[in-house]
Amino acid sequence: MKINQLKNLLNDFGEDVKFNFDLKKKNWFNIGGKSKVFFKAVNLKNLVNFLKKLNNQEKIFILGAGSNLLITDNIFDGVVIKLGKDFNNISCLNDDILIAGSGVLDKSLSEFAMNNNLSGFEFLSCIPGTVGGGIKMNAGCFGKEFKDILLSVQAIDKSGNVITIPKKDILFDYRKNNLSSDLIFLSASFKGKKSNSLKIKKEINMLKAKKNKNQPTKIKTSGSTFKNPIDQTKKKVWQLIEESVSLDKSFGDACISKKHCNFFVNKGNASFKDMLQLINFVSEKVLEKTGISLEKEIKILE
Repeated sequence: MKINQLKNLLNDFGEDVKFNFDLKKKNWFNIGGKSKVFFKAVNLKNLVNFLKKLNNQEKIFILGAGSNLLITDNIFDGVVIKLGKDFNNISCLNDDILIAGSGVLDKSLSEFAMNNNLSGFEFLSCIPGTVGGGIKMNAGCFGKEFKDILLSVQAIDKSGNVITIPKKDILFDYRKNNLSSDLIFLSASFKGKKSNSLKIKKEINMLKAKKNKNQPTKIKTSGSTFKNPIDQTKKKVWQLIEESVSLDKSFGDACISKKHCNFFVNKGNASFKDMLQLINFVSEKVLEKTGISLEKEIKILE
């Protein structure tokens, strides 16, 4: 649909809708161009109305924290939706069950659980994303994944229908699940174990120290670039990269982190093309040297 048609169609949403919206500051790489449409959904009613008005006539991408995302420098020919404050709440259902909106940061859920003496959420303190993104990719670290604490997911399809999906109906695997890509996650319920907040805090501090020792922080990076090829080798992906690629290789300002070679870095003004070239170069070299085809963990929006 052309911009003018979209402006007429979405006129009722006022300032919640932006056109030709700059996405560069909305992701950790600090790379990217513009989205044809950007919509900030302030609440569920607002989101339902928007989806029904759009009537599945445009590509839709849900933007979370932007922590594992590489965005095209060209205009994204579709709609980027950001979930607003009504999707950023956490509450206790009872002693060991928490409900969190999909816009909640993983580290915020971990902290909330700690303050309510609930263990099982400690690993979330080291995942730089949101609950919605975490469910979508079954995010995890240090031997734990979202599936280990999840009870159910509330979601909406692109026609505006709200559904609840219990965990038993979801098939989780390493960094993925079998849920339709058409679903937009709204919230989820999680189950923890009663514990002591001081004990939980100690565990969180230990995990954070471990992460900070081995992974780059406070720079323009975007988490793990490739998934560990668990079905093809016992080696971690960083080992395969280290064996196959000169780690000082760069394209423009896109380079490989010296702290962890599965993390790629924008040293300043890397373009989408620079970073994509680096990703493809590393993938090709690993395949050439080891025969193993790497699968990207990072999401690419183009």
